[in-house]
Amino acid sequence: MKFCYGMNFEITAANAALLRCAAEYLEMSEDYREENLIARTEVYLNDVVVQSLEKCVEVLCTCENLPPIVEELGIINTCVEAIAMNACKEQLVSGLSTLDCNGESTELKTGSLEWWIEDLSVLRIDYYHKVITSMARIGVRPDSIVESLMHYAQISLKSIGKCQIWNPARPNSNSGTTENEQKTIVEALVNLLPTLKSSNVPLSFLFGMLRMAIMVEATVACRLELERRIAFRLEMASLDDLLIPSLRAGDSLFDIDTVHRILVNFLQQIEDEENEDSGGYESDGLASLGHGSLLKVGRLIDSYLAEIAPDPYLSLQKFIAMIETLPDYARVIDDGLYRAIDIYLKAHPMLSDHECKKLCKFIDCQKLSQEATNHAAQNERLPVQMAIKVLYFEQLRLKNALCGSNGDGFLSQKISSSVPSAAMSPRDNYASLRRENRELKLEISRMRVRLSELEKEQVVMKRGMKEKSGNGKTFFTSLSKGIGRIGIFSGPGGGKRRKPRRSEGKSGRSRRYSVS
Repeated sequence: MKFCYGMNFEITAANAALLRCAAEYLEMSEDYREENLIARTEVYLNDVVVQSLEKCVEVLCTCENLPPIVEELGIINTCVEAIAMNACKEQLVSGLSTLDCNGESTELKTGSLEWWIEDLSVLRIDYYHKVITSMARIGVRPDSIVESLMHYAQISLKSIGKCQIWNPARPNSNSGTTENEQKTIVEALVNLLPTLKSSNVPLSFLFGMLRMAIMVEATVACRLELERRIAFRLEMASLDDLLIPSLRAGDSLFDIDTVHRILVNFLQQIEDEENEDSGGYESDGLASLGHGSLLKVGRLIDSYLAEIAPDPYLSLQKFIAMIETLPDYARVIDDGLYRAIDIYLKAHPMLSDHECKKLCKFIDCQKLSQEATNHAAQNERLPVQMAIKVLYFEQLRLKNALCGSNGDGFLSQKISSSVPSAAMSPRDNYASLRRENRELKLEISRMRVRLSELEKEQVVMKRGMKEKSGNGKTFFTSLSKGIGRIGIFSGPGGGKRRKPRRSEGKSGRSRRYSVS
């Protein structure tokens, strides 16, 4: 109204989008008057707003309540592109300003959180999605995008508390619209995550988003994407990360199905890497880097099994499924697996003998340490056949130790068996060689574990011998003193040497006993 009556007024970031929409609706174009309202608002948007990231964010916030005409006018796209460009420029300027050129190295110093990340957290999720997509296209660092995603998730999803996650029967305090918004936010943030090779998304954030996705019942594709990203770096996860609560009533306390899928994804990736490396015989894929990751995951899964074993609602089928998924060569020793099975047997005393045998068959008695073997031999929860098997292998181990066997027979047998057959194809020969190589590495690892146990026993034996030798030294010291006294008090030679020696010896011994 002020513009129509020729009064002075101010165009700001808070009213620019509103004025532009109103001028478009009233057809206030140059056809009717020079410097009409459409032209004036366009000049302000293009010359003032796009130069400032804060003003662009403010304009986008005002567009949230405007009709769809704001999208048609291109105001949203203009602000989105301006925000991405300003963030890219700011990142370049800050990078050049923090470049240390005084010393010998010119490494880029990592600064604190970019200031624009806080500003973007006030945007609606659809506008935020457009901004982040534009940033990724222009070239903003993936790590900065990840930091922005983490901050946005922390601000927008803070209403989903820990008590809600752990309580499946929680009251629906939020409206359906709020729950749908949270679901949309989770799915959008997962969709905005950079590629695996371009950034290092923290595992804690991925596990947190996975819990949120389960909580808000996000799409299957969203949850599978998070599980795939977690599986890519599963060896870096901790036990607390895997303890995902289950929200289904009547089920186990923990979401075992999700962890099982993550483990399957991890093993599939290891297998894919092995198949990619199978083109040349010199590559060692799984036997080197992949196998090291597999051993770490094996220890992690054994700890996870021991943690979920006391759950009274955990079915035997799910517990066995987790054990079966991990291959045998993922464990150097089976102490962790034995501990988990023993805890499960203790927490589920109603298992039948057949179920106990079915569960205990996964324990390899030859891969148990001395401590675990001693415990298993006296464990009344194990089936009788299991205890007999443990005693048999322990007796066989002692027999080999007494005979001086150090595993050379096993190694020679493995080496001889690894000779490829002429009737096999080159690919089968290579697979056989890789399998035998893996078994040899595992046997060497088990021998190292056994050697460390023997070294510990040797240290204990040496300590005991030292304690006993201390008492022996005092005895020999006192004995030498007595002999010295005998030599000191004996007179010079003569025909009467025998008698004085006997009497003086007695007196020497009496003095020695009285002194000591």
